[in-house]
Amino acid sequence: TALRLAGGRSRCEGRVELEQEGTWGTVCDDGWDLPDADVVCRQLRCGRAVRACGNASFGRGHGPILRDEVGCEGHERHLWECPAALEHDCSHKEDAGVVCSEHQEWQLSGGRDGCAGRVEVFFRGTWSTVCNSTWYETEATVLCRTLGCGDVLQRPAFQHTLPGKMTYMCDSPQPSLAQCRWVFNKSAPCYQSWAAGVICNGTGS
Repeated sequence: TALRLAGGRSRCEGRVELEQEGTWGTVCDDGWDLPDADVVCRQLRCGRAVRACGNASFGRGHGPILRDEVGCEGHERHLWECPAALEHDCSHKEDAGVVCSEHQEWQLSGGRDGCAGRVEVFFRGTWSTVCNSTWYETEATVLCRTLGCGDVLQRPAFQHTLPGKMTYMCDSPQPSLAQCRWVFNKSAPCYQSWAAGVICNGTGS
């Protein structure tokens, strides 16, 4: 039996999918809660659960619905160790999903549109700013492309006003900042830094 998350923006967010006898299927959201989601996140090495989602919030899956009324206590090593009903009265509009703490997503705020502004990262359940002590052309380029915003025009600096601080270091252009080296809430790399910003040459919605 294998497990994966589908339809999310990283491998640590999405619709819960199980493989059984070579076929991938989904889990019904009846009784789906944080202890269940925690087991999924830990099994995928994605930290802990930040949200347990229902109502196919990551889109409707395909194939059989393999579990219903999942009742994990939260300490299980695998989702299939949890008690669950194998019979169900669900459809794919009730597919269960999770957001795990190691999922990272980004937004630019305070600019003219979604392609300009202060860099903010959602990580471990909270929005944080990014320190500009290592925020160079490569890091900014990775983010502009990840957001579908083209290339970098400028890298303005902003105030830190959010609780957390993240530092990214990309040796080469990666598909996303999460695949670069990153440090969360360590004071040394952020000492006397400003919050990173970027103005990309594309336009956001």
